[in-house]
Amino acid sequence: MTPVIDPSFVTSGAEWQIGGAGQAGSAPASGFGNVLSGQISKLADLQTQAADASQQLATGQATDPTAVVMAVERAQLAMQLAGQLRTKGVEALNDILHTQV
Repeated sequence: MTPVIDPSFVTSGAEWQIGGAGQAGSAPASGFGNVLSGQISKLADLQTQAADASQQLATGQATDPTAVVMAVERAQLAMQLAGQLRTKGVEALNDILHTQV
C-alpha cells in the first residue's frame, strides 16, 4: 500500500517558484515554511483520525473494522514518511555543514 499524496500539493506551481522566477515582480504565494506547516497539520489530522477510529472500535461504536485498520495504517505510513524526510533533511544539512571551503 502506498501513502496518499495530496494532488494539490504536487501540482500547484506557486510553491515551486524560486525568488519570483516565472512572473516578474510577484512573490510566491506561500513559502517552504507554509507548505511544511500545512503538511505537518495534515499529518496531525491523520493521527487524530486514527486515534478516534481506534477508540470507536474499542468501544464498539465502529461499524467497519477495515476502515479503522486503513485509518491506522494511513497514519502510520504518513508518520514513517515524515520521519524519513526528517532524517534525509538532517543528513543533507550535516553534509552542507561539513563541506570544506
